[in-house]
Amino acid sequence: MPPARKERADAARNREAVLAAADRLFAERGDCEVSMDDIAAAAGVGKGTLFRRFGDRVGLIKALVARRSEALRADISTNPPPPGPDGTADERALALLDTLLRFKLDNRLLMLTLENAGSGSPYLSETYGPWHAQLTGLLTEARGERDADFLAHALLAAVRSDLIEHLTATGRSPADIRSGLTALARAVLTSSP
Repeated sequence: MPPARKERADAARNREAVLAAADRLFAERGDCEVSMDDIAAAAGVGKGTLFRRFGDRVGLIKALVARRSEALRADISTNPPPPGPDGTADERALALLDTLLRFKLDNRLLMLTLENAGSGSPYLSETYGPWHAQLTGLLTEARGERDADFLAHALLAAVRSDLIEHLTATGRSPADIRSGLTALARAVLTSSP
């Protein structure tokens, strides 16, 4: 297999300009109704560049979410316990779920747009798989192997953006949602395998 080609400097600059412009516009407008034309103009690139680089609006939102979640992944894997690598499996699982919930609350509209994009099963997306694998590993460590895969799916369903949107729209505060998620996770982690 040939080595991956290094990204050209101008292409890297354009990618960064587009992601920064999209991030700023989504934050300023407070919704995901920002058009590709708006983003291209704010980034100072042609609309064709945007489509060649990201494919479509969903591809751009995926790249933006991936960028925002890079720091999240680093925090989870390197910070002191919890959620860092030295806490108990129970502590790390609770911290992982709480961190994902806070991320979804902070990025509600982007995550909702991404999860509702209709690009197939959310369980097959490149963003879901790593979180599921990590949580499955923690549940296996905490409870033994039995049911860890299913329980990881069930716990991650509690932080789906459509559920978070429904709960916030019906008056639940972030603190209430966090409390409920913690109670659910503790019930799963303390039940007999």
